[in-house]
Amino acid sequence: MGNCSSLTEFFLLGITNNPEMKMPLFATFLVVYLINVLANLSMISLIRVDSQLHTPMYFFLSHLSFSDLCYSSAVGPKMLVDLLTKSKSIPFAGCALQFFIFCMFIDVECLLLAVMACDRYKAISNPLLYAVDMSSRLCSVLVASIYLLAVVDSLIHTSLAFRLCFCGSNEINHFFCDVPPLLLISCSDTQVNELVIFNIFGFIELSTISGLLISYCYIILSIIKIRSAEGRLKAFSTCASHLTAVSIFQGTMLFMYFRPSYSYSLDQDKMTSLFYTLVIPMLNPLVYSLRNKDVKEATKKLKNKILS
Repeated sequence: MGNCSSLTEFFLLGITNNPEMKMPLFATFLVVYLINVLANLSMISLIRVDSQLHTPMYFFLSHLSFSDLCYSSAVGPKMLVDLLTKSKSIPFAGCALQFFIFCMFIDVECLLLAVMACDRYKAISNPLLYAVDMSSRLCSVLVASIYLLAVVDSLIHTSLAFRLCFCGSNEINHFFCDVPPLLLISCSDTQVNELVIFNIFGFIELSTISGLLISYCYIILSIIKIRSAEGRLKAFSTCASHLTAVSIFQGTMLFMYFRPSYSYSLDQDKMTSLFYTLVIPMLNPLVYSLRNKDVKEATKKLKNKILS
C-alpha cells in the first residue's frame, strides 16, 4: 500500500521505440492533427456565422465538432511531444485528467450521434412540424443532458481506474492514459473496473446503437413512402454523412472496449487508438462538408464575403 500512495507519475512508452520511425510518424500525425483542428474549428465557426445553418441538425453537428476537437486535443499534443523527447513522463494527476477529458468527450460523441439520428428521422418523416418538434429549447436540453451524463460517467471510470494500486511498473505501454493498459499494469483486482466498463459504457453503447437502429428503421420506412425518386435520393443524402460517421466511430468503439482484458493486444490497440483519437475527428468534418450541400454553399458564401 506504501507503493500505491507513493506513485507520482507514469511513463508512456508511446507509439514506437524505433528512432528511425519517430520523425516520419511525428510529421504524419502533426499534419493529421492540424487538419483535425482546422477542420473542426472551421465547421464550428461556419455554423455560428451562417444564419442558414442555425437549425437543429447543425446545432448538434457543431457540438460533434467540439467533441472531436476536445478528445483529440486531450491526446494528440502529448503524443506528438513524446515522439520528439526522451522523457515521456506524465504526472499521476495529469494522467487522470487526460483520461477524464478523453472519456467524457467519447461519451458525448456516442450520445450525440444517437440524438442526430433521431433528428434526421424527425426531419424526414414530418418536415412541416420539424421546427416545432425539434425546438431550440429541446435541442439545448438534450445537449445539456448529454454533457451531464458524460461528466458523471467519466467521473465514475476515472475514480475507479485511479484508485487502483500500481505496485510494480509504472510504464504504460500506450501513447495516452487509457483503461486497458492501466488495468494491465495494476496489481489490484480489476474485475470491478471491467464490470463497470461492460455495464455502464455497455449501457450507453447499447442505448445509442438501439436508438440509431430504431431511428434508421423509421427513416428507411419514411423514405420508401416518398413517391418521387428525386425526393428519396434527397432524403437519403441527408443521412449518408451521419451514417458514415456512425459506422466508423461505433465499429471502432465496440472493437476497443468490449473485450476481456486478457484479449488485449497493445500493439494492435495502439493503431486502432490512433485511428479513433486522431483520424476519425479529422474525417467527421470532412465527411459532413464534402457530402453536404448546405455546408458547401455556406463555405462558398463565406469565401466570397472574405475575398470581397
